Amino acid sequence: MEPNVRFWITERQSFIQRFLQWTELLDPTNLVVSIEKIEKSRQLLLTHEDASRSDLEDKTVQEAWKRSLSTVHPDNSKLIPGPFRPAALLPFTAPMVFLSVLPVKSLKSMILPQVSFYTYSTVFNIVNGNASYDRRPHESILLGAGVIASSTFFGLFPRLLQVRFSLNSVLSRNVIPVVILAQLSGLNVVASRSLEPLRGIEVMDKEGSVIGYSRKAGTKAIKDTATSRVVLFGTSAFIPEVFSYFFKRTQFFLQCPWSLWTLKLSCTILVMGLMVPISFSLFPQIGRIQCSELEKEIQSATEETELFYNRGV
Repeated sequence: MEPNVRFWITERQSFIQRFLQWTELLDPTNLVVSIEKIEKSRQLLLTHEDASRSDLEDKTVQEAWKRSLSTVHPDNSKLIPGPFRPAALLPFTAPMVFLSVLPVKSLKSMILPQVSFYTYSTVFNIVNGNASYDRRPHESILLGAGVIASSTFFGLFPRLLQVRFSLNSVLSRNVIPVVILAQLSGLNVVASRSLEPLRGIEVMDKEGSVIGYSRKAGTKAIKDTATSRVVLFGTSAFIPEVFSYFFKRTQFFLQCPWSLWTLKLSCTILVMGLMVPISFSLFPQIGRIQCSELEKEIQSATEETELFYNRGV
C-alpha cells in the first residue's frame, strides 16, 4: 500500500489533530527538501510498514512521514512540483489575494493579479486533486486553460462594472469583491477537477485494495475541497477588509494614510497563515464514505460497509 494512503487511513484524527499535523506539513522547508532525502524517507516507510507517526521516540520516522506526506502525491506516488506543494499555497497566493481586493483605479491594474491568482489556483487544484482515474496530459492542459479564462473573466467582470459606472459604495468596493473571490475560488476547484465526478475516482477498503471507481465519491471529494477553499479565501479576504474599515476611522490613519496598505497586507498574510492549515483540516485527507451511498456495482463487489478515497488538497 502507498505509505501516504496507509497513514491517512490508519491515523483516525480529530480536527485538532489534523490541524497540528498540517502545521508541520506546511513547513516552508518542505519546498526545498532534496529529492535524495525524500527518496530515503520513502524507502524507510516502504521497508517498515508498521512505522507509526505516533512513535515519538523515533525522530527519523517522524521526519520521514513529514517529508513523504508533504511532497508525494498519494494516488500515483509521484513527487509534487515544489511550487505546487501544499506549503507553497500561502507564499504564492497571499500577495495575489491582497492585490485582488484592492480598490480599482483602472481595469488594467486588475488584470495581472486576477490572471495570476486563478492561474496558480487552477494548476494547484489539478496537481493536488485526485489522480487515480485515467487522464491524458492534453486534457488537463485544455481544461486548465478554459478554467483560467472563465475564472479570470468572472473575476474581472464586476470590476469592469465598478469602473464603468463609478460605483464607490462600501458594498461595491469592499463587500462584493470578497464574496466573488470566495465563490470563484470554490467554483475553480469544481471546474478544474470536473473530470473526477465524470469518470469516477478509486475507492478502496481499509487494506488499500481498490474496489472500483466511483463518480459519487468524486463528487463528494470535490464538494469538500471546494468548501474548504471558500472558507480559506473568503475569510482571508474578509477579515483584512473589516480591519481596514475601522482603521480608516482612527487618528493614526489620518496622519499616515500610507500605513493602510501595510496593515492590510500584514493582516492578509497573518490570517491566511492561520486559515491555510484550518481549511486543509476541515475534512480528512482520505475521506470515508458508506458503501450504501455508492454505485450498485461497487456495493456488489465488496462486503465492506465503509470505503475510502483520496479527497485531494
